Amino acid sequence: MKHTLDHIAGVIGSPSTADKRVIEQLLLDSRKVYATATALFFALKGPRRDGHQFIPELYKKGIRSFVISTPVDAAAYPQAAFLLVDDTQIALQRLATYHREAFNIPVIGITGSNGKTVVKEWLYQLLHSRFNIVRSPKSYNSQIGVPLSVWQINEHHNLGLFEAGISQPGEMQKLEAMIRPDIGLLTNIGEAHSEGFAGRSQKLKEKMLLFAHSSLIIANGDDEGVADVINASGKRKILWGKKEANDVLLTGIKKEKNTTEISLKFPGEEMVFSIPFTDDASIENAVHCFLVSMELGEDSQTLVRGMRSLQPVNMRLELKKGINHCTIINDSYSADLDSLEIALNFLDQQTNNSKKTVILSDFLQSAADDGNLYPFIIDTLKKHRVTRLIGIGEHISAALQRIAVNETELPVIELYASTADYIRQFLSLQFKEETILIKGARVFGFEQIVQLLEQKVHQTVLEINLDALVSNVKAYQQQLKPSTRIMAMVKAFAYGSGGAEIAGILQYHKIDYLGVAYADEGVELRKSGITLPIMVMNPEVTAFESIVEHNLEPDIYSFAMLHAFQGFLENEGLQQYPVHIEIETGMNRLGFAVDDTERLADILAASPLLKVQSVFSHLAASEDPGEDAYTMGQYARYQQAAANLSRIGYPFLRHISNTGAIFRLPELQLDMVRLGIGMYGVDSAAVHQSWLQPVTTLKTTIAQLKQLKAGETVSYNRRGVIERDSLIATVRIGYADGYSRKLGYGTGKMHVRGHDAPVVGTICMDMTMIDVTGIPGVQEGDEVIIFGKEIPVQQLATWAGTIPYEILTGISQRVKRVYFEES
Repeated sequence: MKHTLDHIAGVIGSPSTADKRVIEQLLLDSRKVYATATALFFALKGPRRDGHQFIPELYKKGIRSFVISTPVDAAAYPQAAFLLVDDTQIALQRLATYHREAFNIPVIGITGSNGKTVVKEWLYQLLHSRFNIVRSPKSYNSQIGVPLSVWQINEHHNLGLFEAGISQPGEMQKLEAMIRPDIGLLTNIGEAHSEGFAGRSQKLKEKMLLFAHSSLIIANGDDEGVADVINASGKRKILWGKKEANDVLLTGIKKEKNTTEISLKFPGEEMVFSIPFTDDASIENAVHCFLVSMELGEDSQTLVRGMRSLQPVNMRLELKKGINHCTIINDSYSADLDSLEIALNFLDQQTNNSKKTVILSDFLQSAADDGNLYPFIIDTLKKHRVTRLIGIGEHISAALQRIAVNETELPVIELYASTADYIRQFLSLQFKEETILIKGARVFGFEQIVQLLEQKVHQTVLEINLDALVSNVKAYQQQLKPSTRIMAMVKAFAYGSGGAEIAGILQYHKIDYLGVAYADEGVELRKSGITLPIMVMNPEVTAFESIVEHNLEPDIYSFAMLHAFQGFLENEGLQQYPVHIEIETGMNRLGFAVDDTERLADILAASPLLKVQSVFSHLAASEDPGEDAYTMGQYARYQQAAANLSRIGYPFLRHISNTGAIFRLPELQLDMVRLGIGMYGVDSAAVHQSWLQPVTTLKTTIAQLKQLKAGETVSYNRRGVIERDSLIATVRIGYADGYSRKLGYGTGKMHVRGHDAPVVGTICMDMTMIDVTGIPGVQEGDEVIIFGKEIPVQQLATWAGTIPYEILTGISQRVKRVYFEES
């Protein structure tokens, strides 16, 4: 269905326009720009970001169609069309609702607290060979995610699978209008996202609003609250479970080592099927999928085969270091258009390599035939500036060979009939200093290609959850005034998480400033494509040339440093170079004394060489309520210094608040705050820890298990004495990896198969021994968590007698960093 701008104006309630340009893409994010000629940007207003501020940037990128709620000077944007509405989010939802009403296809609406995305993806796996399916990308189930999902519907589709997620009352009615499901599926109702509701009953009633116009509701009827609400609705329903009152009885669950056999009793028949999972959540999700598929007329034998072949739903896009200074994005789990766009957007976020290679398999979907599908894929790759495509599979090879005859300016294309064919000719020297997206349907076994390209390091890894990082930044942003900026501290290898990778994500999410400790850290960020302003907090005279060459901004903290840098700038013939002025207010580390700031102001006012970007100071104890009087004294001294420096005659940014002060002392926000360890999920004040998510997980594996007798000893110096017959695991981490020797002799613990196992004996350089006696099923190769969600890094720091900063920054560079997104 084609939408023109004049028609859209009528739909969303904007004054009419005669502009008939065709709109195909809805754009909400200024960072995800492609297909500029057919994109329509909705300038959404959030608590801190107003989409209207990105209109100049988007216009430069080629966007010419905008939906706005604040008038702009249209004369400044010739050729652009602006549709003015009262509320851009409501306008977006109206357009999605109108688009949905234009298609009379069956739609499955999925809501609940847990399992929505897994159920949706498994239904796709089961049904995609019989239906042309449109579905929510990943977990696009919010007030703005659902419109983007629904907008994907086109004339090829004959089945829709859409998620709906809410966080507070009043949201589901809007989602229902856009999705308008024929079949409603209610997954598990748990505690997730419960903060906005008075209780479970209110949350359940709100979720049920998704099914206001559904002809059928499917749910687990063993939950009495769910059963009561659905029975009271008067709608046709399929309630299943172990209770006799259900429409379908769950009569058997037989778990084997890696599979589960499930028996369901229907009126007049019993059906048995197996799934390749044994956890309870998967069993519940599988029954939901089985019942929906039967309702849609899936052949029973085909369905049983499909259930046996269900694949895990991997929600993670992993970022790894590759051979020859490459970066690997591992998405070797599925190949379809929806997830391709998400993966390419993730590819765009990586700034460290200009060359982009995509390794792509056949697309196992029927939403478009090969004649339309692969030309569309090529066009999409072009828009994302992919420089090389390696196609693997008979369909993609045949299609791209036909396209290449008539097309010019394609990415460089290599084609192979199978994964085995590609691996046979693989040469590592074919890849150098590039970002490689590996995306393929699971049957192609692209994990073999990932192994070839991945940098070989030992099995201890530090996983960095980029979604959690962004969530933590937003948690702090919500505490700030809209005008207050954030300087993100990425010194010390971004607190051990990887400077360039973390800085790239922060830049993508439009953080205002970055801070590093030394010039070489800033140089590395610049070499990795970081363009944000970067303050160097400990500049050295020998680094002045690098600072200027890479457009870094030094912290000037003494008259000696000031005169040295002025002399350097004068010799280089440079003027108005950006610098930051540090004031000493009580940390007694670096900085100008408050009494010296009037003399400093006179020098700065008279100097054409320098331009003061900010004036700042460090709080010594912002996380400690007992030191608040001292902290406020520091603040008062800083304010006096800043007032003295205002004599330089032009404005500058003022900042004193660090991570601990953002939550505790909002009155200290000023123009900017410096956010450090809080980004990584550690509240230094330990007051609002529940608002944050752990970003890093340090994990390793068990190298060997040994059965020891009471009286035997473990490790160096024979100080680890076994007091009972024990099973001892040797794990692949030691003090050379950053695991402190202070954690030996039972002080520290590691997490194995749901249990905490104490450290035994002396910690070695590369190995540590733990006592896994009594932990069921433990075996060599098992995963071992050092810190993460299971063992918070704060707990590990307490055991080691130190602070989380030291633990995080002490993780050795030989430990592989793996970055991933979950949504």
